[in-house]
Amino acid sequence: MSSAAFTPEISDRICQHMNRDHAEAVLLYARTYGQLPEAHTATMQAIDAEGMDLMAEVAGSHLPLRILFDHVLVDAEDAHHTLIAMLKQARQGSLQS
Repeated sequence: MSSAAFTPEISDRICQHMNRDHAEAVLLYARTYGQLPEAHTATMQAIDAEGMDLMAEVAGSHLPLRILFDHVLVDAEDAHHTLIAMLKQARQGSLQS
């Protein structure tokens, strides 16, 4: 595990990109992996080697969510591939938990 792979700058860059360009994916993560199907919006607050922190809005309340990955990420490229795989899985409705 390389915690150096996820400096605050890298976490911020990934979060800004996800929130700006992939807001629907972040919302789907909250609804599916965060088990909040009633979430209206969600933003990625931070990401590290073990998971991501989201803030979801449900009925006017903001709820923090911690979503763990199925493995410890090694770097930002691993994060990219893992987030894509999670999105595909959520869209297919084949979440195995």
